[in-house]
Amino acid sequence: MDMKRIRRQQHAPASLPDPENGRASPNAPGKKPVPGITRAALALIGCLMLFYLLIVVSRARRIPYVDPLWRNEDGSSASKFQKDKFLGGLLAAGFGEASCLSRYQSVFYRKETAYLPSSRLLEKLRNHEALQRKCGPNTEFYKKAVGQLKSGQGIENTDCKYVVWISYSGLGNRMLSVASAFLYALLTNRVLLIDRGADMADLFCEPFPETSWLLPLDFPVAEFKNFNITTSASYGNMLKDKVISNNVEHSLMGSLPAFSYLHLSHDYGDYDKLFFCEDDQHVLEKIPWLFLRSDNYFVPSLFLIPTYEEQLSQLFPEKDTVFHHLGRYLFHPTNAVWGLITRYYHSYLAKADKSVGIQVRVFDTGSGPFEHVLDQILSCSLKEKLLPDIASQEHVVSRTNIVSKSVLMTSLNSGYYEKIRNMYWEHPTANGEIISIYQPSYEGYQQTEKQMHNMKAWAEIYLLSLTDVLVTSAWSTFGYVAQGLGGLKPWIMFKPENLTAPDPPCRQAMSTEPCFHAPPFYDCKAKKGVDTGALVPHVRHCEDMSWGLKLVDQNK
Repeated sequence: MDMKRIRRQQHAPASLPDPENGRASPNAPGKKPVPGITRAALALIGCLMLFYLLIVVSRARRIPYVDPLWRNEDGSSASKFQKDKFLGGLLAAGFGEASCLSRYQSVFYRKETAYLPSSRLLEKLRNHEALQRKCGPNTEFYKKAVGQLKSGQGIENTDCKYVVWISYSGLGNRMLSVASAFLYALLTNRVLLIDRGADMADLFCEPFPETSWLLPLDFPVAEFKNFNITTSASYGNMLKDKVISNNVEHSLMGSLPAFSYLHLSHDYGDYDKLFFCEDDQHVLEKIPWLFLRSDNYFVPSLFLIPTYEEQLSQLFPEKDTVFHHLGRYLFHPTNAVWGLITRYYHSYLAKADKSVGIQVRVFDTGSGPFEHVLDQILSCSLKEKLLPDIASQEHVVSRTNIVSKSVLMTSLNSGYYEKIRNMYWEHPTANGEIISIYQPSYEGYQQTEKQMHNMKAWAEIYLLSLTDVLVTSAWSTFGYVAQGLGGLKPWIMFKPENLTAPDPPCRQAMSTEPCFHAPPFYDCKAKKGVDTGALVPHVRHCEDMSWGLKLVDQNK
């Protein structure tokens, strides 16, 4: 049904305005008066049509609608758009809205979050925005800092310090590592600049007002893109080679280096992992430029550094909301991606009573679809009553109060979507629900360096985050980002072993937070190995990866 046409009919004037006196004319010029009996009939038909339209519109609850007027607590009128578009103060004013439609329109697509940002976080974000404006690209402070970098000498008492994020890995990994780098920048009062890589500027709007977070193309250290675990300028290698010391009393053997490289990727070594020790943070705070390369969400281990403990508690009283807040603050789809999202949403998801997201990531080699994966998807969805059982035969169902569900599936393979779609097409549901299955794309294999592939991936992540309930695959950063943005505790499907669906097939996550796949297991004070998932109540091992770490809220 054409909802736009319905809304036009609802808001169309009952009669044409008279240009002479500003009042409505009862009859258009040149028309004969309508006989009384005809008027009565037309009025009755009009009432019946209006009643029908009201019923239709009331069922289209999921279509974003802006209530033009609502009331504040004091009874005064206020625009809902003006009140909600900053997400409880999370987002700043000062942006041209046309340049990034998603920033302030997302509120009409996403259900209201249960998690509110703390006043301390809002204050910190505003202060950080001021820092980014003061020290960002093309400012005098930036030019001075770049000049010091070119000189090769570090100067401890600089006006501005920087962390440069290096673009690396797939989209989900990149988003998780950017959020981690941003939290580190917040904690250490550093400006965050990001390597634009192949497509970062095509995927995400600028998050900071009146400045850019994109590293300028003429940045003097061109070789940073090739930094890796063997780079001599890495913090770990400088420690190992005794170029630098993490002894607080004599931390530097010579002069300060102009920069240091932080290798925090999955393959990092023991010396690299000392980044998460308090004494090493005291050394790093003296170095003006830090280059960071990671494919991990390393936030949980930041919560284990005593230096940042009090500050993090103030910023995030609810420990399991870090990515939810920082992700919604940082990641706004560009207009091109937003078009993919909104067109798909209105075409397939908006009119359903409920929505279910199912994110399928298969790590098995070989060409799918795999029968054991399909079995696991259905077993989890049916057992947790996210989808209804099918009936063995047709039955008469009352046409009133029928629940419709849109199921959004994402996978590199179309086979799972096709089989589940056909199942609900060929059989009625046991409870009478109407099930519609959709999958936006099926690219076959991950194509990290292709722009349109990543634009579609970002659109699908965002669409998954808009669903009411979510099923994700173990180990998948794609799913982690979707659950975090949506503030959802998904049902995580465990990783199959030996081509067999696990039993149980899934379990609900403890929190909305992503999992840190490669945490250190080291007690910095005792200088020995330790289970870092058992040190504090709010850092626990992940449901889908026994050695991983994730944040939880012990009060929930």
